[in-house]
Amino acid sequence: MPANFPEVWLDRVIENMVNTDNAAWLDGVAEVAAEVTVLGAGSASEKNVIHIPRSEFKPDVLINNSTYPIALQEFTDDEVVVSLDKYQTKATTLADDDIVGASYDKIDVITKKHTKQIASSKYKKALHAIAPQTDGTETPVIVTTGSDDNGRKRMAYEDLVKVREKFAGMADGEGVIEDIRIVLSAQHYSDLLLDRERFGNLIANHKEGTVAPRIAGLDIFTYNGSPLYDNTGAKKAFGAVKTATDNYASVAFYTPNIAKKTGLTKQYFAKAEDNPTTQTNVLNYRHYFIAVPAENKYIAAVVNG
Repeated sequence: MPANFPEVWLDRVIENMVNTDNAAWLDGVAEVAAEVTVLGAGSASEKNVIHIPRSEFKPDVLINNSTYPIALQEFTDDEVVVSLDKYQTKATTLADDDIVGASYDKIDVITKKHTKQIASSKYKKALHAIAPQTDGTETPVIVTTGSDDNGRKRMAYEDLVKVREKFAGMADGEGVIEDIRIVLSAQHYSDLLLDRERFGNLIANHKEGTVAPRIAGLDIFTYNGSPLYDNTGAKKAFGAVKTATDNYASVAFYTPNIAKKTGLTKQYFAKAEDNPTTQTNVLNYRHYFIAVPAENKYIAAVVNG
């Protein structure tokens, strides 16, 4: 029955997962050019994995060379196997009348909460994975230095400049100064909107309630799903409960160092005729996705001082 539930509805859900509810801060990050391999298909332990060739080969640069033949360097590479995160929604019961037909309006109404919850979960997990675990030379955790706000320091323009300086100074001073994005926490976003006295509309368009798209050489985004850091500057586990001393961090990253991959989307459907005790149809979805730094560098976080 191609006009009825499983076939057409699954195609529509996949389309919506690709084209809607996306996180703007991941736009333009290319999908990893690797085939998804399914391990243990149909089982509880099913996995989607990808094999990524990785090379850390960086040839030495010769300046005004006068020695020949030029010395040779061996090219080295290896392969990384990455297991995509698995997202599953809880089952929803549906009346028989709901599953007949292929109207996009009906499909979207019934499946909207499934797709939104999966999208929200996967992007929160992605931002958490991109954020550095602790402070380091190539994974700095920067503390805000702005005006006092009930015991915390607001984010200031100088803090954004510090982020850029940190990226430029990575890799023994051979860091990056372009293609750096910062995803502001809701609190830090508000801090910049309030910074009217010194910067006015240079930083924020107060009429529209938005922050300028580019400040201090950083591409500015905001997302209401920032990772938690404790008062020592260490990232808390994904899904951890916030305590009084924790704060939501802004996350910065060098865009070409981010790898993302969308795996399979699967639909599970049990017909009402096969459920004599409830006499209802049952529906849920499974989706695979991952976004992580290709290397543990060129990432940063900004936490409250």
